[in-house]
Amino acid sequence: MGIAAIIGCGLIGQGWAIVFARAGWSVRMYDSDPAKAGEGRMLVARQLRTLRDHGLSGDPDAILARVALADTLETALAGVDYVQENSPEDLAVKQALFAQLDALAPATAILASSTSSIRASLFSREVPGQARCLVAHPVNPPYLVPVVEVCGAPWTAPETIAHCVAIMREVGQKPVVVRREIEGFILNRLQGALLQEALRLAEAGYASVEDIDATVKDGLGLRWAFMGPFETIDLNAPGGIADYCARYNGMYRSIGASQTGEPAWQGPAVQDLEAQRREHLPAADLHARRFWRDERLMQLLRHKQEAERKEGEERKECKERGA
Repeated sequence: MGIAAIIGCGLIGQGWAIVFARAGWSVRMYDSDPAKAGEGRMLVARQLRTLRDHGLSGDPDAILARVALADTLETALAGVDYVQENSPEDLAVKQALFAQLDALAPATAILASSTSSIRASLFSREVPGQARCLVAHPVNPPYLVPVVEVCGAPWTAPETIAHCVAIMREVGQKPVVVRREIEGFILNRLQGALLQEALRLAEAGYASVEDIDATVKDGLGLRWAFMGPFETIDLNAPGGIADYCARYNGMYRSIGASQTGEPAWQGPAVQDLEAQRREHLPAADLHARRFWRDERLMQLLRHKQEAERKEGEERKECKERGA
């Protein structure tokens, strides 16, 4: 167990505080706006109670006792082992903040950013301790969706990457190492490809927004809840992935040739998307629906954890019988 500093107490910062505290780490939350830090800790308390009710955490009061508010950045960083920065997606802000983090945090502490798209080389270039700087990009909310993309700059030390991966595993996350810097990392590039095509299909009128959503949530998404795209196609042809590619490469190449147009991300097409979504979910209900989403995620996570536990026991039994 160690000490983690959470810098920035918005939704992502709150999520990281839960991740580390639930795993037994001591957590210090800091925000340049003290009111935001206090509100963040209260929201952490509320979510911990909900997680307890779903069997996804222990005693919420005991966990919350490990989460402290820091009055200053210096206090937040004193003696910490790991720093998770959650400032706005603004390069200048991150450059200035990482200079401060490097100057104030112990030399052995990892300095990680939650950025969704800004490469570590852009905000750590002028940082003296650049070898300990990297991106640890979570999925929101990180205490329910465990994947974390770990991506260093060209000068990030290999041992920094390895140590970050070890810490993520220790606190119950599932680290994915991005071997070379790329905008958007892996998750947002995959998500972006699906969104681009969904926007093209909706804009061209091939299906309604609701039916496109249904195709994913009641179709592709059911498999993707426990398999990635490569395992999916590996199991979808008698001879595995090579067989699948041989059978369907012509179809996908033909489809790919039609996917070159840039869909609209603003203007009338987006106004139509907004109108269709608001028919199904009024703007006043967005907040409540987000809680509904988190409840469903908690149920799914609990199911996946139980399934993985059973699979582990079965593998162990098979290994013991084989021995």
